[in-house]
Amino acid sequence: MTKPDRRPILQLMRGLDPVGTGRQVELAAEACRAAGHDVQIAVTAGHGSCAGRLARAGFVVHPLSRRPRPGFTSALELARLVREIRPAAIVAWGRGQVAIAAAARRVAPGPAVVAVVGLSPRAGLETWSLRQADRVVATTAGVAEACRAAGVSATTIDVVPPGIEPVAGSGLSRGQVAARLGLRPDTVWTLCVAPLDPATHVDRLLWAIDQLGVVHRGLEHVLVGAGPHFARVRRRARLQYCAERLFVYPSLDCLPDLLPRVRLVWQPGEVAGAGCLLDGMAHGVAAVAVESDAAAALVADDQSGRIVAADPFSELPRRALGIIEDDSLAARYGSAARARAVAEFPVARSTAALLASIERAVTLKPGRG
Repeated sequence: MTKPDRRPILQLMRGLDPVGTGRQVELAAEACRAAGHDVQIAVTAGHGSCAGRLARAGFVVHPLSRRPRPGFTSALELARLVREIRPAAIVAWGRGQVAIAAAARRVAPGPAVVAVVGLSPRAGLETWSLRQADRVVATTAGVAEACRAAGVSATTIDVVPPGIEPVAGSGLSRGQVAARLGLRPDTVWTLCVAPLDPATHVDRLLWAIDQLGVVHRGLEHVLVGAGPHFARVRRRARLQYCAERLFVYPSLDCLPDLLPRVRLVWQPGEVAGAGCLLDGMAHGVAAVAVESDAAAALVADDQSGRIVAADPFSELPRRALGIIEDDSLAARYGSAARARAVAEFPVARSTAALLASIERAVTLKPGRG
């Protein structure tokens, strides 16, 4: 940015762990602070270790609600906070947070709103909210096109792919990670991070885990995510006799220590930022993902991992098994994934583009000249 505004930049997020969108918030906050801005964080609700990590890094963190999911209370608390700290801009991460920011600004006008979205908007509140934003930052060209089709002005949309660098762990050994999570240190581990709701199709993951258990006994799987289907996922895992191999957590503070030790990361459905796929790439971990706009933007098929069709269901476990059983293939994909993360998703380029979007939103907002 040319000259930092003296007012804060408020990053708005739900409770997240430091992968996917959570990691992008961390990187953006650091970049804004390095550019000379007062960066503060507002957390609408939910689980996750990012808020604590950001607080320990010296950022002011405002918890807006203690409820597991964001709602009307979060919007009211955000409006109160806006009146108190008078931010120059609210950077809202995700469609739900954009809706909260738009609602709060109706009560407490003033800040520019920058919407960062990694999924296509749904009709109704989401599309209305995006139309109210001063800038819309889409993480892929496909999301940008969906925003335009939903009536968002093309002149307000910027396409800014994410950037990544490996997140440092706390120094836990494999044995210590295993002890903390109840895993066996001598097994092969996989990881999926996704909200547990219908859109992420976690049923495909459960089916894949069930099938893999038939042909490969030495596997354990970690699933991290909260949502309305949390209890249902655990119940279905018991019914499909894979509960002893599947470890489900609403959030996980040791994710940075776990991530470099898994054999593969995978994603069974559409998730903003494709869950932890990009984070895995930075650590040299192969990916397997069901075809989606977010996954296709990150994973080079048969180079850094595999992109599979949603049907038949058998494609997901079949491609995962190839990486699990073939050490050389896993190493080749992992090496290519790390190189792709460095070449195609540098943090400096991504954060510079986001900072430019924030600057345009602040300087071009009606009433600011």
